[in-house]
Amino acid sequence: MTPASPAAGDASHGRPDGGTGPDGVSRAGGTGRGYPVAVGSHGQQRRAPRADRWRRAGLFGAAGAALALLVSLCALPPGEEPDNRPPVEVFGTPPAPDGPPGARLGLGLTHTRYSADAGEQAARQRAEDSLTELALPQNQHIMGWGADNPEPAPGRYDFRSLDSRVALMRRTGATPVITLCCAPDWMKGGRAGHTDWDELETAPRPEHYRDFADLAGRIAQRYPDVRHFLVWNEFKGFFDEERRRWDHEGYTELYNLVHDEVKRVREDALVGGPYVVMDSHPADRPEHASALKGEWGSVDQRALDAVTYWNEHRHGADFVVVDGSSYTKDGQLLPDEFAATEKFTAVGRWVRRETGLPLWWAEWYVETADADDRREGWTEQHRTAVQAAALIAMARGGADTALYWNPQSRTGRCAGCLWRGTEEEAGGGALPMLDLLGRFRDAFPPGTLFERPDTGGDPGARVLADDRTALVVNTRDRAITVRVDGSPVKLDPHQVRWLDR
Repeated sequence: MTPASPAAGDASHGRPDGGTGPDGVSRAGGTGRGYPVAVGSHGQQRRAPRADRWRRAGLFGAAGAALALLVSLCALPPGEEPDNRPPVEVFGTPPAPDGPPGARLGLGLTHTRYSADAGEQAARQRAEDSLTELALPQNQHIMGWGADNPEPAPGRYDFRSLDSRVALMRRTGATPVITLCCAPDWMKGGRAGHTDWDELETAPRPEHYRDFADLAGRIAQRYPDVRHFLVWNEFKGFFDEERRRWDHEGYTELYNLVHDEVKRVREDALVGGPYVVMDSHPADRPEHASALKGEWGSVDQRALDAVTYWNEHRHGADFVVVDGSSYTKDGQLLPDEFAATEKFTAVGRWVRRETGLPLWWAEWYVETADADDRREGWTEQHRTAVQAAALIAMARGGADTALYWNPQSRTGRCAGCLWRGTEEEAGGGALPMLDLLGRFRDAFPPGTLFERPDTGGDPGARVLADDRTALVVNTRDRAITVRVDGSPVKLDPHQVRWLDR
């Protein structure tokens, strides 16, 4: 992201390349994943009866239907159009809920452009087996990042790709989460029936906020087993270029409409926002500086203002959502990649004080990207160690839920991915980051009472512990020895170790 347009977001989030759709198929003028848009049977015309004896009855029936339609139109409030949308259909056989939903889910993941619902069967099964074993919460966006346009034209729905992701979450026993982003083209000035993936991150126009809320409500009804909903993603399209700040007023207006509609159709649903990026700058730069600062930098005041405005004007919320990176907006890890993760602690504590709500990190990043938006500069052991330090920092900051943005690829090497690409027959196997997420979630679930173990030795170790388990991370690129609870612990360079207490 550049200061001129924070709404552009982090390009690693799966922005389609060259106008292609989430599965790589060109969408210019298209309708979906290379096949026609599904039309419900209600839209099919019946053939007129051929027997003469039925013609008179048909004429009377048509006249009666026309009269009934005229009466219903006259009964509508002024300016309101009839609802010609098809009835909501529940997808598949949703599992029965196992109790009321909670807002504290622990660690989970977000599906992106490629995931375990496509590829070679054996590889898909390996990935699904790992997900089933860990039972991590899983999140999916409604458009983009693996999901096609859910409403290409007003009242014409295509949920096939979203159904596929929800089916994956059901098969693997996940707590499913849906992010209500992004919006069909016709809601943001585009042509109905056309999907321009270069405009994915454009916000709906204000006159279509209600249409987007209606779509959100329909999705909430289609998947009754999904009980957690995030509204929008990173304020995409909500940057006011003239005032050089976030359009938190516009976002909050959209949020409230979506919140109210989802709650209207699903009283059991939990809804959260504002999902704003907590950007930071070097602390010695005065532009957009705030009082929330540390060695890692200073959080952009505009992001804090967005959270404050949303919190003061929201109709309701069950949790608060933010995301961010440990590095500054210009890509600096201050003073180093491990110490920079302390930003997550500071931001978490501020957000909880400001809102009083359960805290969700929808995304977090610790490694800067190259010119092609690849994060491949570290070894996997180095990367996993920094991610472990970030999880420790988020836990200390009071995080209740954190969703790892899985940068999944189809084949080959995939830095930071959770499993090997499923397009290869031998793919699908779990990778170190998936193991870290699973072990951390099991050892330190939401509500854990952390302790300060007796530690000593090399100060390059990070430690998080409760009364049963200690997580020890070596932040050095050399072997060190530390003491934990009086016992020596040897650590290889950037090693992550789990100790029983």
